[in-house]
Amino acid sequence: MRAADLDIRKLLDIDARGGVVRFAGERAVILDAGALGTLREELVRLAGYAGARAVLTRFGVEHGARMAAAMVSRLPWDSEAELHGAGALLHTLQGFIRLAPGDTTPLASRGATLLSSYEAEQHLLHLGRADEPVCWMLAGIASGYMTRATGEAVYVIEDRCIARGDDVCHFQGRTRAAWGGALEEHLPFFRESVLDPSLREAAPPRRAMGRALDAKASALPLAAPRGEPPTPLVAESQAMQRALDRARRVAPVDSTILLTGESGAGKERVARLIHGASARAAGPFVAVNCAAITETLLESELFGHARGSFTGATHDRAGLFEAARGGTLLLDEVGEAPPGVQAKLLRALQERQVRRVGENASRPVDARILAATNRDLAADAAAGRFRRDLYYRLRVIEIHLPPLRERREDVLPLARALLAAAARRLDRPVAGFTPEAEGALERHGWPGNVRELENAVEHAVALARDGVADLEDLPDDVRGAAPAGGGGEEPAARTLEGVERRAILAALERHGGNQARAAAELGIGASTLYRKLRRYARDAG
Repeated sequence: MRAADLDIRKLLDIDARGGVVRFAGERAVILDAGALGTLREELVRLAGYAGARAVLTRFGVEHGARMAAAMVSRLPWDSEAELHGAGALLHTLQGFIRLAPGDTTPLASRGATLLSSYEAEQHLLHLGRADEPVCWMLAGIASGYMTRATGEAVYVIEDRCIARGDDVCHFQGRTRAAWGGALEEHLPFFRESVLDPSLREAAPPRRAMGRALDAKASALPLAAPRGEPPTPLVAESQAMQRALDRARRVAPVDSTILLTGESGAGKERVARLIHGASARAAGPFVAVNCAAITETLLESELFGHARGSFTGATHDRAGLFEAARGGTLLLDEVGEAPPGVQAKLLRALQERQVRRVGENASRPVDARILAATNRDLAADAAAGRFRRDLYYRLRVIEIHLPPLRERREDVLPLARALLAAAARRLDRPVAGFTPEAEGALERHGWPGNVRELENAVEHAVALARDGVADLEDLPDDVRGAAPAGGGGEEPAARTLEGVERRAILAALERHGGNQARAAAELGIGASTLYRKLRRYARDAG
């Protein structure tokens, strides 16, 4: 038996008449993830973070150990490695996690990376952003499973977590001896006698364990500070899955990457994912919008300046290349960089050195460079609008992010994730969308991509009543999207371009022709809106 052969249809047995559900031969119950999130919130409220972590970790250990026992007794495995790898797949089938491609077990030297975690999702929804990794039950499940599968005590610890603002959750599993002193701060949350029978006599008394938990609790707030969770990266569509798969594959390699795609498609989020999955994850992530700053100021921002080099330069100042030392620098909207800055960018990339404005000496830089643009840089380079040599220097690896209208499968899952984040941020008890609202979300053309969707969802959450976002709570242009096959419109209005054009013109009308406000509502850049309006005028003429 191989791990890849596991099939939920063979593992799950439901007796509808008797009301009995069995998974891998063991009686199971189906629980709503939101209810488990509420349980977590209550545990934190009643027992503090340390108490909640201990309860959920120990519960997870028991669940994981029982699941491994069922696997050992019921199925003939080809090898121990297949049994080990089955654990993560089992918990994917149960809806707990989504594992990164190629990862199988936290015992691997690189550990195991989760692209999504129900536990991190629910923590963000109910308690806000955390200061520490919070997939406590999942760490317990992995510990219990691997301990039972290997026959020796294994402790699985999470060191990166989506709920903390990281792009992925990451787990590493080792024996107590292999962890060494790094395990000490985590031991109070495990029942060691369950993982390692040899520790039964040496286990600290309950009172001492309580003091250890109390000490840990005193260092943590009762609730995590309410930060704004990052926009989730949803990839149900094949096009987006391919883009994210490429991003994760190149993340460990220190190559320059060019991210392309329309405004609002999620280029900065993917850049952050690459940074978080790279060897530079512990370093800073620095982003600069090359379109938002004048040429003189942009040069100073990027490369720094010496005191007295221009009016107002009252002191020496390091640029963003230097500020990103050991980390990642994102050159957003790099296609808008002026020609003079392009030349200096090329030199910095070639020589890995920068020269501050007003200085003669060069300084070494150690930052990975990512660039993003919504322009067709190949066409701009061919037309002489962008330096061809800089284009090739930036485009060592190119990752194109498809617009939201080309990945319709992602619209509703992404909208639901954004709704959960907005409900938490706005402190509004909104649990979901009505079918009518979801239908309108699916039909809309989304010219502003994910940014427009995020604005529309926040609009709906702000106006929602009775705990659900209805059709009338959506913005006018989204609500007015025609049902498929409605038949009353001109053919051009039913095309994606026609839907986009109507949305833009409607936003302009609502704002009395103010392009800046219309662009902000649509979630697109003012330069993007200007180009589209210019094209509409040219087509009409």
